[in-house]
Amino acid sequence: MIGSAVAALRAALGSERARDDIATRALYARDDSAQSCMPVAVLFPHSHIEVQAIVRLARRHGLPLVPRGAGSGNVGGALPVPGSAVISFECMSRILDYRPEDRTITVESGCITAQIDACASSDGLCYPPDPGSSQYCRIGGNLAMNAGGPHALKYGVTRDYVLGLRAVTGTGETLVTGARTSKGVVGYDLTRLLVGSEGTLALITEATLRLIPRPQSRALLRAAFRDGHTACQAVSRIMTRRVTPSAVEFMDSHALAAVRQMGAAQELPPDTQALLMVEMDGDAGGIPEQVAVLSGALQGDGLLQLEEAQDAEQIALLWMARKALSPATKAMAPLKINEDVVVPVSRLPDLLSFIDLLAREEQIRIVSFGHAGNGNLHVNFLVRPEEMDKARAALERLLRQVLLLGGTMSGEHGIGSAKREFVPLELDPVSLALQGNIRKLFDPDRILNPGKLFPDP
Repeated sequence: MIGSAVAALRAALGSERARDDIATRALYARDDSAQSCMPVAVLFPHSHIEVQAIVRLARRHGLPLVPRGAGSGNVGGALPVPGSAVISFECMSRILDYRPEDRTITVESGCITAQIDACASSDGLCYPPDPGSSQYCRIGGNLAMNAGGPHALKYGVTRDYVLGLRAVTGTGETLVTGARTSKGVVGYDLTRLLVGSEGTLALITEATLRLIPRPQSRALLRAAFRDGHTACQAVSRIMTRRVTPSAVEFMDSHALAAVRQMGAAQELPPDTQALLMVEMDGDAGGIPEQVAVLSGALQGDGLLQLEEAQDAEQIALLWMARKALSPATKAMAPLKINEDVVVPVSRLPDLLSFIDLLAREEQIRIVSFGHAGNGNLHVNFLVRPEEMDKARAALERLLRQVLLLGGTMSGEHGIGSAKREFVPLELDPVSLALQGNIRKLFDPDRILNPGKLFPDP
C-alpha cells in the first residue's frame, strides 16, 4: 500500500520532488524536539495545486501527511508518525503580493518569517511577530503554532496579523478564508480557527498578513535583581503603569550564566540572580518619557542595578544574547524538555517559587527565561537520558501547578506530540468532543498531521 502511494506521488511530482531514499528520509525524520521517526517519503510541492494533488492521492491510499516548514518547533509538531510522508513547504517561499498602500502582504507558507519583515521595512512598515527562530523559521510553521515572540506583549501574536488564508482540507478541497481587507465579518471566523491548529485541519499554502508602521526609535532598560521573586514583583509594577513596553524579558541565574558565556552582561553585579530586559519603542520624542515611567516602576526591593542601553549596537547585542538562549541551553545537558507555560503576571512569583521547589525535590536542573510581561516562561528541564522518566513526572507536576495558578500549558510553542497527553488536564470533555468533531469535518480520514495536538480518541 505504501509502495503504491509513493509511486503515485512520484508520478505526480517527479522523482526529485517525491523522495524515498534513506538519506532524504533521515534528514526529515525529526524536528527540533528530542524524538525521531523515519517517514516513508518526503514531498516537495511547488504550488497550491500540487498540494491539493498530494492530499487527494494520500487520501486515496490512506497515507498520513505531516506538514513541515523549517522543522524548528520543539514539541514534535512536525515529527513524522510511522507510515507517514513529510510534505515540506520549503519550495513554496514566494512573496505573491505586496501592497504597502493597503498595509498587506500575501506570501506562500514556506516564506521565511524575517523576509516578510525585511520586505515591509522598505516602506517603513513591519510584520511584528518575531519568534526567536525568525531568521530561519517559515511562516507556515508560525501559522500552525500561532507563534509569538518577545514583542507579543505590545503587538500580539501571529493570529492577530492574519487577514486571510488559502488552504487544502483533508479531503483535498481548496478552502479560502477571511478577507483581504482590515474589516470583514461574513460567516464564521475560519481564519482564526486554522491558525494554531497545527496542521490538523488543513494545509495552509498562502497567507495574507497585516502590516503596521515600523516604530521610529527603541530604548532598552536592563535591570539586575537579587532574586527572581523581586524581579517578578517589578514586572507586576510595570504592568500597572500607563506605558506599555514593547517587551519585558526575564532570565533566571542559570540563563544569565549562559548569556555571560556568550559575551553579554559581563558587568552585572556579582550577586545578580535575575535579570529583566525592558524595551520601549515609538516616536523618538516620546521615548524619554517612557524610559522615565518604566525606570520608576523598576525601582524597588531587590534591584541591584538599572542601566539603559545607550546605542543600537548595545541593544542588538543584548537581544542577540537573549534570542540565543534556547539553543545555548541545549549545550548544558544531553537532553532538554522545553516548556512555555503561561500564568497571570501577578502569579509569576508563585510560579518561580514552585519551579525552585520542583528542581530541589526532583533533583533536576531547570533553566527559566522568557516573556515575563505576558506571564510566559520557557521552563527548560536539562536532563540525562536516564532521567527522562523523572523529568516527565516533574513536567506533569509543573503543568498541574500552572493550571492551578490560572494559567495555560502553552503560550506559543504549541502542543505537538510532546504534550498532547496532558491536554485533558486543561480542556474539559465537552470542549475536547466538540474539537474532535470539528477535526472530522475538515479531515474525516485523519490523514493530516496525526498524533498531534490532541490525545488519540
